[in-house]
Amino acid sequence: MNENDFNAEMERVKIMVSRYREAMALRIVGQEELIDGLLTALIAGGHILIEGSPGLAKTLSVKCLAAITGLEFKRIQFTPDLLPADITGTLVWEAAQNSFSVRKGPIFANIILADEINRAPAKVQSALLEAMEEYQVTIGDGAWKLPNPFFVLATQNPIEHEGTYPLPEAQLDRFLLKLQLSYPSGEEEMKILSLNSAISTENKQRGSVMPPAFLTSGIIERLRVLADAVHIDKEISEYIVQISAATRPVTASLINARHHSVKTEAVAGKAAKESIYRYIGYGASPRASIALHHCAKIQALISGSSFVRPDDVKKAALPVLRHRIILSYEAVADNLDADAVISRILSFVPVP
Repeated sequence: MNENDFNAEMERVKIMVSRYREAMALRIVGQEELIDGLLTALIAGGHILIEGSPGLAKTLSVKCLAAITGLEFKRIQFTPDLLPADITGTLVWEAAQNSFSVRKGPIFANIILADEINRAPAKVQSALLEAMEEYQVTIGDGAWKLPNPFFVLATQNPIEHEGTYPLPEAQLDRFLLKLQLSYPSGEEEMKILSLNSAISTENKQRGSVMPPAFLTSGIIERLRVLADAVHIDKEISEYIVQISAATRPVTASLINARHHSVKTEAVAGKAAKESIYRYIGYGASPRASIALHHCAKIQALISGSSFVRPDDVKKAALPVLRHRIILSYEAVADNLDADAVISRILSFVPVP
């Protein structure tokens, strides 16, 4: 693709992104990180964990995304009595054929909403692991491919602990992004009241107030190709590696090791000096670097740039890293969350 063709494509991307945001705004007020994060994961082909208090439009936002894409959508309400077979499917005995047949579960769709995922026990949560990583499901002796594209968008409520089962760290790492929803401002809440009043009860029941479908699988695939074509300089890639390395307490004890670069050693030394490591139990893995590299390119694309800037990396850092860092008890005691720790790291990692 020559430069003129690429620039023309970028103009079409700007129009598409603007149309997407306008379509989401038909039902969702504010929540810019959520709206852009959903589009980022859609282009990246990754999964999302959405966390927020009740009533902040977690489920509604996923329904809107599914409506905009026109892809097959299934919602699974996670409960303590749910079984893995209720998600993946099972073998059913067919007396007429004198054999077992496969009855596929609701996971065989393009967009899966795992609603309140932390309400189901670990054996049910783990039923998603193979699907999220391998894009297939094992039922009986056979492996069944999932539709393409395939996305898992899970929600959880952070304020409830009774009767819930926290997701294991290994499963959290399967999610490309973790998006956190905040309460709206007074002005935004007034808009929510006005928007809700404009939607009649009849339309709510019909579901006819959802945005129209226009972001087809073909367009999504084209956006992926364009994201891959976005240029990322070697210095920006090194910047990403330094950010990930700075989250790892083990880096502080290895800064003299030969496999660490001079830049990484300097960052680790400064992190140790700032005592940031006392707040981190475990840091981000190389999978986080890969995710940050990919999401930074997509962030540049949706902002209309043909190359990645440091600000694109910073904007992607919080949703990419916040669920991949395990905080220490000292961080909890000092009332620091993952976002605060990541922000400190971003403040001392040298910007190229």
